[in-house]
Amino acid sequence: MMLLAIDWASVGVKAGQFILSFSILVVLHELGHFLPAKWFGCRVDKFYLFFDPWFSLFKKKKGDTEYGLGWIPFGGYVKIAGMIDESMDKEQMKKPAEPWEFRSKPAWQRLIIMVGGVVVNILLAIVIFIGITWYWGDEQLPVKNLKYGVHVDSLGKSIGLKDGDNVVAIDGKAIENFGSIESELVLTEAKKLTVIRDGQPLEIVVPESFMQKIVEQKKFSGMLVPQYPVIVDSVSSTAVFNAGELRKGDTLIAMNGKSFTYYQEFDQLKKSAANTVAQLTAIRGKDTVQIKALVNDKGAIGFFQVSPLTILGTEHIQYDLMASIPIGFTRCWETLDRYVTGLKQLFTGKVNASDSLGSVISIGNTFPGVWDWERFWTLTGIFSIVLAFMNILPIPALDGGHALFTLYEMVSGRKPGDKFMEYAQMAGMILLMGLMAYALGLDFWRLFK
Repeated sequence: MMLLAIDWASVGVKAGQFILSFSILVVLHELGHFLPAKWFGCRVDKFYLFFDPWFSLFKKKKGDTEYGLGWIPFGGYVKIAGMIDESMDKEQMKKPAEPWEFRSKPAWQRLIIMVGGVVVNILLAIVIFIGITWYWGDEQLPVKNLKYGVHVDSLGKSIGLKDGDNVVAIDGKAIENFGSIESELVLTEAKKLTVIRDGQPLEIVVPESFMQKIVEQKKFSGMLVPQYPVIVDSVSSTAVFNAGELRKGDTLIAMNGKSFTYYQEFDQLKKSAANTVAQLTAIRGKDTVQIKALVNDKGAIGFFQVSPLTILGTEHIQYDLMASIPIGFTRCWETLDRYVTGLKQLFTGKVNASDSLGSVISIGNTFPGVWDWERFWTLTGIFSIVLAFMNILPIPALDGGHALFTLYEMVSGRKPGDKFMEYAQMAGMILLMGLMAYALGLDFWRLFK
């Protein structure tokens, strides 16, 4: 029954976006290793998208390199001759080094080959953020336009926020774009909020435990939403009226004798009235009208309301290419800074690993259930930064681990032995596989929970 309840069309769209996004990231990352390896005269035995244990879906050899598509869609790799990598090709390493092997090249060339993938991922993220800014621009809801204030959920109310408040500053820094409030609140570990309440400024202290509660309750968004009146934009053909009817421009103000002002109040009332005929009160021009309408089993009446963004008014900012370039660099840096801040919160115990870690299931679920190119490229840019940062960590089996050993060699003049590199590679792979298994287990636990 649980399988039947899943929206498989949405899952398919999410999976498609995930696979396309990570295929782009992996191919370009591995190309960052492949190109300098070829430039410096290394032989590259394999270039694969996805992993290919036992067999591959497609392969074609051109020159010394076999290009292929594996069947496990969790990454990809290039196999550079004379390098201890995930292939663990010990037989080749027992033979004398050949001029075309990785291990025969000067340390500085090996370092460039190892960090090439990370460099490409950073450059890709910058290009993506520049392109998004140039093509789509920015659509912002200015804080000053929230004339009805915000609706606050229970978590926001626990720190003293109230419905109708308008958050105007975080830690003394003025907030202009409403869409940035929640991310700023979480990622800067805010200590103080400034709100306008009943026309007067008020300081609210944010407790240290607040970040932990956000992670535990998965409240990274939706804690603060704009308040707005319920205005009818159009009426669906599925709507059923027993008396009167709703019309475009009607403003709803009561349901079953209970008055409301904003959508969030109306939403609760109509959910509680599911499968009943409800009495609606609306303002139509200068008149007050009464309508009796069927509320279906999902708490819907059958009309579309005017978008809150239309009611409140957004600001669209369009940039030319030259203006988009510095913004792209800034967004790349801000993305990295926020990711590092999240890791700090994880390692300092401010958030629990069991609440925040996730595998490919969690990552794939960040993509929307409908194809949205702006969202797709935004997530691809973010994941490109994450991939770059994770790969440069000084862990054996990652690019950063190989780079660290190469830097040690350049400074000390002593090259780590092949046996040491072999054991280090094995230790790093065990660590990474264990972490991946743990993250995957957490995702399955959350699904069944």
